[in-house]
Amino acid sequence: MTAATHSTLFPQVPASADAVLDGLDPEQREVATALNGPVCVLAGAGTGKTRAITHRIAYGVRSGLLQPASVLAVTFTNRAAGEMRGRLRQLGAGGVQARTFHSAALRQLQYFWPKAVGGELPRLLERKVQVVAEAAARCGVRLDRNELRDVTAEIEWAKVTQTVPEDYPAAAAKCGRDVPRDPAETARIYGTYEQLKRDRGTIDFEDVLLLTVGVLQDRHDIAETVRRQYQHFVVDEYQDVSPLQQRLLELWLGDRDNLCVVGDASQTIYSFTGATPDHLLNFRLRHPHATVVKLVRDYRSTPQVVHLANGLLSQARGRAAEHRLELISQRGPGPEPVYGEYADEPAEAEGTARRVRDLIAAGIPASEIAILYRINAQSEVYEQALADAGVPYQLRGAERFFERPEVREAGLLLRGAARAGGHSDPQLAGAEDVPSQVRAVLGTRGWTAEPPAGSGAVRDRWESLAALVRLAEDFVRSRPEATLADLVAELDERASAQHAPTVEGVTLASLHAAKGLEWDAVFLVGLTEGMLPITYAKTDEQIEEERRLLYVGVTRARVHLSLSWALSRTPGGRPSRRPSRFLNGLRPGSAAPRPGSAGAAGGRGGIERGGGAPATRKRRGPVRCRVCGRTLTDAGEIKLMRCEDCPCELDEALYERLRDWRAEQARLLGQPAFCVFTDKTLLAIAEAVPGTESELAGISGVGGRKLAAFGADVLALCAGEEPTSEDVSQDTSEESPEK
Repeated sequence: MTAATHSTLFPQVPASADAVLDGLDPEQREVATALNGPVCVLAGAGTGKTRAITHRIAYGVRSGLLQPASVLAVTFTNRAAGEMRGRLRQLGAGGVQARTFHSAALRQLQYFWPKAVGGELPRLLERKVQVVAEAAARCGVRLDRNELRDVTAEIEWAKVTQTVPEDYPAAAAKCGRDVPRDPAETARIYGTYEQLKRDRGTIDFEDVLLLTVGVLQDRHDIAETVRRQYQHFVVDEYQDVSPLQQRLLELWLGDRDNLCVVGDASQTIYSFTGATPDHLLNFRLRHPHATVVKLVRDYRSTPQVVHLANGLLSQARGRAAEHRLELISQRGPGPEPVYGEYADEPAEAEGTARRVRDLIAAGIPASEIAILYRINAQSEVYEQALADAGVPYQLRGAERFFERPEVREAGLLLRGAARAGGHSDPQLAGAEDVPSQVRAVLGTRGWTAEPPAGSGAVRDRWESLAALVRLAEDFVRSRPEATLADLVAELDERASAQHAPTVEGVTLASLHAAKGLEWDAVFLVGLTEGMLPITYAKTDEQIEEERRLLYVGVTRARVHLSLSWALSRTPGGRPSRRPSRFLNGLRPGSAAPRPGSAGAAGGRGGIERGGGAPATRKRRGPVRCRVCGRTLTDAGEIKLMRCEDCPCELDEALYERLRDWRAEQARLLGQPAFCVFTDKTLLAIAEAVPGTESELAGISGVGGRKLAAFGADVLALCAGEEPTSEDVSQDTSEESPEK
């Protein structure tokens, strides 16, 4: 079975409805044929979710069960919607509406506005930042470009969570948001922004959803018209739905339940925008008779990459972790992930660039290689290292470092200071060396010795300026006689050298920007405490979202995966940094934390039909090492509940007493000793030292018959008492032991 990984550009349209199902695995086929009632598809990374839902729609259309115009498929980006429409055309199901939430809502709003309100729909603001800036000015607040972006993002969050201006401070506090400015100040700007829009008869993109919800709630006749048009709904990336989008979906549905949702709680990484996996995780509560299908066959990544991804989430905690999926690779074996520890950040970047160059020389296209990092400010050192190595690159989701507004502005200021000379420029008074001069100049534009609290544009701006300060320090360390003019010339050379061709370049991207993409080779860099998890991730849920962000990064790799970190920032610096806690138990030589709560409710793939009755025999969840959390497959390790080479706390005296007792029981039974308990089971008992029957029963190898026959003796031995053995039945031999 295969999933949609690499396909031909113009595949042949399937000859029939049944031909649409060809090539689907059993779980994907179940998704494609479950056309009635609510369906929830829990789809792990690389498991072919888009393939499953597009084939579902196409099968329904081609078999005559669905009319193309009656289906509305919604997703979150124009790129994803376009890809879905393209696949549907290739499957012979043209005419199906595949749109983003905003696009679908805007289309309906434009059509129904004259009837619902009268006149023409207000003009849509393409960019709201100008109006936010004016609102701030009217409130007596001056915002720079980055602060403006932060406040705009807060207004957008408030609107998608259906929070009005006066409730914003309380709502932000309740959600534990890292607000970029005083909440009361932001609320005033928000309220003024809304008033300005009303005065000018304009709306923004969030208003499109809010107004559509309002029309459908207030005008039942219009709601019924929409519901007659659309009979079946499919929602992709359902873990990213905001409360406002969920409300719109409910209004589209009405009292019907022909809804198919697809998502993965372990890939929820946009909660700061209002996205929440709660709607996905609560789907079965809202729809008790839903069919739930779990896709866990990973067609993207090798077993080695999948093993690391599973291990990463095995330590996860929280509700999303309880519903995680245990991926099973469907590909042949590949190389083991590579872990790299470097003395400093430039060494890490240079080492990464060398490995990238080696992969390209080995035949991997540059466009099939990605370097992923936590924040955009990390890109500069990798841009430089790739340029020095002669490797073309392209940035995704961010401007080139030297094209960022704050970097360009800083360059102009430094050039002006260098031209004026240190002694004639008042802001450089007292700055004796080049780094001090740079810090003085950039201090006028937001650089401080300590980073600002919280996240967002202010932090991104600071990171860019801090990168320039570090570059100045490194430059003078290598050229002690250098002047500020020399540094400016160096910056100019670096900027011009990095105008590399981008058509076939290595992708540089943040982990957030990499969502939904995949490459043959992925380098995850800068994996240190304070960067991943990021410093401002304080709460348990924020930490877990950082873990999921790394999981998204790992699962972008098909074959080659590299994870690296640097012990210090600059050459010769104090090696005070520590590798990310998320790598504990995964990287060689690291101790594992206690296993998290994952695995109980997620686990393996399968199908559960309405009412909760499983369609197939229920499988036990994966057994994990109680020390490092790794999934266990060896029968002996499963009995011990730990890896053979993981440290244990064995009560050796108890183990010897158990062995002596077992020998006597075997003699009485006239059977080999392992028919009583195997060595591994005795070890597990001596390590766990159970105090109750339920604790003893939880040890692999202690079944119901053996518990009845030997439980009292074993618990007595564990309590340091003498056993009171009675005759035992030879029925215990029926439980096949593992030697």
